[in-house]
Amino acid sequence: MTTAERENASHLNSTTPPGPAPRKPLAARWTYIVVGLTLAFVLMPFLFWRATWFGRPLSDAQLADALQLKSNPHDIQHGLSAVADRIIGNDPTVKQFYPQVIALASSPAPEIRTMAAWVMGQDNTAPDFHSALLHLLSDSNPLVQRNAALALVRFHDASGHAIIVGMLKAAVVAAPDSGVLKTRLKPDQTVSPGTLIAHIEVQKKSREVRSEVPGTLARWLVSDGANVSAGQPIAAIYPSDDDVWESLRALYLIGTPADLDAIAPYARQSAGATARIAEQARLTMQEIRTR
Repeated sequence: MTTAERENASHLNSTTPPGPAPRKPLAARWTYIVVGLTLAFVLMPFLFWRATWFGRPLSDAQLADALQLKSNPHDIQHGLSAVADRIIGNDPTVKQFYPQVIALASSPAPEIRTMAAWVMGQDNTAPDFHSALLHLLSDSNPLVQRNAALALVRFHDASGHAIIVGMLKAAVVAAPDSGVLKTRLKPDQTVSPGTLIAHIEVQKKSREVRSEVPGTLARWLVSDGANVSAGQPIAAIYPSDDDVWESLRALYLIGTPADLDAIAPYARQSAGATARIAEQARLTMQEIRTR
């Protein structure tokens, strides 16, 4: 072995092979994990809120895209909300989107038609909105009818008067098919649009019965397990406080003496009315009597 080889061998033998990199203390690693999880818990709700918040401003191009019939329902609702904001803010450029709002009033989705009716009520100077709202009074969905009737009041049009008075009364749920009724809820339970309240069993199949309006299940008109026919009334739903409130405010403007009997129970708080609703009922009755 040469001198150079001996020196190299000596050098290799004296060199300590590199070991694994020193690991961070366990406490430090747990700190990073906790911080990461905390950020995730904070960030994810914010991102979800950001994605679903209707207050996020839209450019004209974004708004035009959102108001397309083929758009995602959430995007459409965001767009309709943005149109309403522009109307309330007296933005003259918003009128370019009116044809799209009117087109959405024919959407197959009732929640879109309902919101479109509300938006059209924000501009009572638009004759095309007025015409579209009159058409919605005969919509198949009661919430669309109600929003259209209330919006028309802003046009000084009482065409939806009967619908508005009906908002003070219990709504009747009809059986969608013939069969055996299997109730799911009990009286006094709160319902929302789309709440499943019962099933109709037909030849080993089940047909859902859902509420189309918000409120409280007043009573079953047919006993659980009874045979029912298609179209037969099976349940009554008391109106929600919001519907009663909006009806009373509208009747303050368009009510007639014939409406007093429907309003009186709320003024007496005998219909479970809150003090706020009772006060509005009394003001509405007073205004009707002085006309």
